[in-house]
Amino acid sequence: MATSNAVQIREVGLRDGLQMVQTILTSAQKLEWCRRMVDAGVTDIEVTSFVPPKVVPQFADAAEVAQGALAIEGLHAAALVPNLKGAQRAFDVGLRKVHYVLSASNEHNLKNVRRSTAESVEDFVRIVAARDESEQPGVRGVALGAGIATAFGCTIAGRVDEGIVLDLVETLLQAGADEITIADTVGYANPGQVRALMREVCALAGDVPVACHFHDTRGLGLANVVAALDAGVRSFDASLGGLGGCPFAPNATGNINTEDTVFLLEAEGLHTGVDIGKLLVMREQLALWLPGEPFTGAIARAGLPKTFAQQAQAIAA
Repeated sequence: MATSNAVQIREVGLRDGLQMVQTILTSAQKLEWCRRMVDAGVTDIEVTSFVPPKVVPQFADAAEVAQGALAIEGLHAAALVPNLKGAQRAFDVGLRKVHYVLSASNEHNLKNVRRSTAESVEDFVRIVAARDESEQPGVRGVALGAGIATAFGCTIAGRVDEGIVLDLVETLLQAGADEITIADTVGYANPGQVRALMREVCALAGDVPVACHFHDTRGLGLANVVAALDAGVRSFDASLGGLGGCPFAPNATGNINTEDTVFLLEAEGLHTGVDIGKLLVMREQLALWLPGEPFTGAIARAGLPKTFAQQAQAIAA
């Protein structure tokens, strides 16, 4: 990070945002989305997911999109994978960042990837070994992020014990995770819960980067961002227009909105390096590509306040 108040925004709209929409975007449209996001200052993007096309047809072009993303200057492309097979496909394409996900809720993990959480942990160990075997000794080329879904609650199991999440964090770190992401997959988290858990997670992680992935299902997404900031988190997933959601969260309204998240962070005097105006232009294009899909966001509806630029400059000074 260039400055002490820098915060990383990771765009997940191309993956989490698209996994449930009805319209299948072309590879060219997805790559145009990537290019415009980079131009707006969002350089960390989860561009696709390596899952079976019969499960999520939207990602049948995962290899093509990943290869195209690698050719975009300034883009740090990542892909989500649920298992060793998906990870190997990501390695073969040449991605330098791969995100693995498992659920703290065993019931959710069984529904999502058809195996227990313990089995998913074992698979992550195999992924780390496969990564290490493919690289030169002493050279770390592929960064492996490990995400813990349903960390704050589950629509199937209900309460998820904090101890389970912390044990998973320790296990994944010991297995070789280069980054930890804590996800409120179904929008159950509240700020007090986030602040308490993320302090513990950051303490366990030490120098290993920690990110948060929030959904705004019950209107607390941005409040949870502030709570995570209080706990020391400086990296957040967000989706343009608030697209996305979990298939096991009834009436879910999707991820926190990228435009609104950037506005919040910048208004708090933090630096994202993101141009909100350019995000809004891309949002308009995305709405044309995805007719009928619900988009969220207060900034798109009300616009930026006239005091915003002056306020951000005053805080930064």
